[in-house]
Amino acid sequence: MLTLELNHLRKQYKNKVAVADLSLRLEEGVYGLLGANGAGKTTLLRMLCDILKPTSGSVLCNGTEVREMGGEYRRLLGYLPQDFGYYPEMKAERYMRYLAELKALPPDLIRSKTEELLRLVELYEVRNKKIKTFSGGMLRRLGIAQAMLNDPEILILDEPTAGLDPKERIRFRNIISSFSRNRIVILSTHIVSDVEYIADQILLMKQGELISQGDLHQITEKVRGCVWECVTESSQAQELNERYAISNLRNCGEKVSLRIVAKEKPVEDAVPAEPNLEDVYLFYFTMKAPDGGCALGVPARPSVQTSDGQDGMSK
Repeated sequence: MLTLELNHLRKQYKNKVAVADLSLRLEEGVYGLLGANGAGKTTLLRMLCDILKPTSGSVLCNGTEVREMGGEYRRLLGYLPQDFGYYPEMKAERYMRYLAELKALPPDLIRSKTEELLRLVELYEVRNKKIKTFSGGMLRRLGIAQAMLNDPEILILDEPTAGLDPKERIRFRNIISSFSRNRIVILSTHIVSDVEYIADQILLMKQGELISQGDLHQITEKVRGCVWECVTESSQAQELNERYAISNLRNCGEKVSLRIVAKEKPVEDAVPAEPNLEDVYLFYFTMKAPDGGCALGVPARPSVQTSDGQDGMSK
């Protein structure tokens, strides 16, 4: 079985710690990495891809440090960076063939693999168009296609659905779900629905640390009792919006329906609601304290679920 192990991984830039002593074991499946901008997600992915050298710690693939594996590890890897490089004057099909050659695909497979993937991301009809004419969504689809060229066993995607419309995002999720069998797929995003629908495990990252891990049920259970619904006057709704994290606000005639993420009952007539992943995101990353501050009252290193389902502490 394919495994990736992160052992006390740390990356520091002068006085800034981007990733702080992070330990994690990844097995086959889809991992959704969620966190606000600046959480350290991209730095972590670049270390997993052996693009960025850690300050300390190691990344192991099937027990061998990836830095020692060299080309053998790169043959297992597919990577879509947040801003992937391309040649604007190059046509899409030529670009894919060029990358296929760089990835040392057998010559007899290059043509068929290029056609297969361009059809998969619905770019085959524009294969002879120059990349500089592509929209942002088309560029992301081309990026997804190039990451899959070598049929990787480890697929790492950094903000893959940025710029995709809802239809394209649904298609992307279906592609990843069907592709992920017997592979490790790591999907970093701030779009909660992308993770909610396809991730086997969800990883929450904040200020360089892994603060929570688990499947959707385990993650949402951790904020049970912190999600509330109520219907109130518009004046009170405005006051509540200033004091608490509001995950949904809807006008209902003269009243306003609110969904509130708060550790305490926000108003007398509020009733508990079933938590979802958006509520979890608000709880850890944007929830306001009752005095209007940003203190969550959440421990800096809370208990998390390890890959074997046991409670542990993030490292």
